[in-house]
Amino acid sequence: MRTFRIGGVHPPENKLSAGEKIKTLALPKQAIIPLSQHIGAPAAAIVKKGDVVKVGTQIAQAGGFVSAAIFSSVSGKVAKIDEVIDASGYRKPAIFIDVEGDEWEETIDRSENLVKECSFTPEQIIEKIKAAGIVGMGGACFPTHVKLMPPPGNVAEILIINAVECEPYLTADHQLMLEKAEQIMVGVSILMKAIKVSKAVIGIENNKSDAIALLASVAVAYAGVEVMPLKVKYPQGGEKQLIDAVIARQVASGALPISTGAVVQNVGTAYAVYEAVQKNKPLFERVVTVTGKSLKNPSNFLVRMGTPMSMLIEAAGGMPEDTGKIIGGGPMMGKALVNAEVPICKGSSGVLLMNDKEAARKEINNCIRCAKCVSACPMGLEPYLLSALAENADWERMEHEEIMNCIECGSCQFTCPAGRPLLDYCRLGKGKVGAIIRSRKK
Repeated sequence: MRTFRIGGVHPPENKLSAGEKIKTLALPKQAIIPLSQHIGAPAAAIVKKGDVVKVGTQIAQAGGFVSAAIFSSVSGKVAKIDEVIDASGYRKPAIFIDVEGDEWEETIDRSENLVKECSFTPEQIIEKIKAAGIVGMGGACFPTHVKLMPPPGNVAEILIINAVECEPYLTADHQLMLEKAEQIMVGVSILMKAIKVSKAVIGIENNKSDAIALLASVAVAYAGVEVMPLKVKYPQGGEKQLIDAVIARQVASGALPISTGAVVQNVGTAYAVYEAVQKNKPLFERVVTVTGKSLKNPSNFLVRMGTPMSMLIEAAGGMPEDTGKIIGGGPMMGKALVNAEVPICKGSSGVLLMNDKEAARKEINNCIRCAKCVSACPMGLEPYLLSALAENADWERMEHEEIMNCIECGSCQFTCPAGRPLLDYCRLGKGKVGAIIRSRKK
C-alpha cells in the first residue's frame, strides 16, 4: 500500500463523528462574513449598510489575481461593515448581515437531480469556478481558479483528488464522500476537463474502507478516474506528501507542485465545483465536523458561512464543562480560538473541543538530541535546529536552513519527548523569514 517516503507520524485517529450523517444547521440571527477567507488579497466589499441581499448574492469581489469573490450565505439586510476576530486570532474586516427569511437567488438550481453532462469549454469552467468564489476546501484556501491555470512552462498531466483527511478527529470529507459520491465524481470529471488531463486519482487512506468501496464502484462509469487506497500516515493530506504517495514524484525545494505534472484538489473542492458549474451555486456553505471526547454528540453539519461556532457547539450538545481549548480545525494543524463566536469560513473543516487534560501543554524540558523530530519531518528539515534559531532570532540562518519549506504539520512537536514547542517556533520563524523575503522582492 502506498504512502509518502519522508517522515510522518501516527497520531491517535479519534474519528468520533465517523458515520454521523450530515445535518443541516439552523440559520444564525446574524451572519458575520469575513472578507479574508482565502490565501492572497482580501476581497473588497461591493455592498453597503442597508443593502438587501439574498442567499447567493455576491457581496465582495476578488481583490487581485490571487483572491476570491465572496457571496452572502443568508438573505436579509447588511447591518454594517466592521471588524471581527477570525480563526487567525486577528481582527479582520467583515460584512454583518441581519438574517430575514431564507430567499435564494433565482439563478441557483436547488433541485436534487444529478447533472452529469458538462458542455462548457475548459476556459468557461475555470471562469465559472472563479465566479463562484471557490477555494481549496482542505484548509489552505488557495483560490481554485488560479490552481487550474498552471504558469507558463508547466503542463498538467494528472489530477489528484485529496480525500485523505489525515487530521485526527475530522470526518467532514469522509461523510461527504458517503453522501455525495456521484456529485463528487462529476466534479472530478469537470476538473479533469478544465486542466485538459485524461487521468485522475482519488487518494483515500484505508481507514475509510466504506468510502473507498463506494467511490470505486461509482468511478467505474467515469473514464480515467481511479480510486487509490493509501496507507494511514500523517500528514498525507499535505499536497507534496500526497503527490509523492500517488505518483512517487517529489516537489523540489522552492518549486510549485505543478512542476511534478500534478494538480491537487480537495474532495470538498470537487463537490463545490460540481455545484458551481452544474447548479450555478456559489460557495457559501460547507460541511464542518464538530467533535471532542467530552462532547455529547460529535456531528457533521452543513453550515452557512458566517455562522458563529457557538451555534455548532450548541447543536452538538453544548459546551462540555471540562473544555480546555476550542480548536479551529484538527489537533495537529488547527489553532486555538479566542472565543466560540468566531465565524465559519470557507476553510473551516472542524471545531474541536479539547478537554482540560488534552489541552494542557507538556512541561518543556531541554532538547535531548534524540533526533525524533528530524525523523518525523515530512519535509526533511531539522526542527530542533530551526526552533533554536527562532528562539535566538537568527532569521538569516533560518532562511538558509529552508524554513519556508515547513508545512506546519506539527509532526515534530507531536513526537518530541522533551515537550518542546517546535511547531510554534517554526511558525514564528516562517512568518518572520517570509516577511523578510517579501520586503526584499519589493
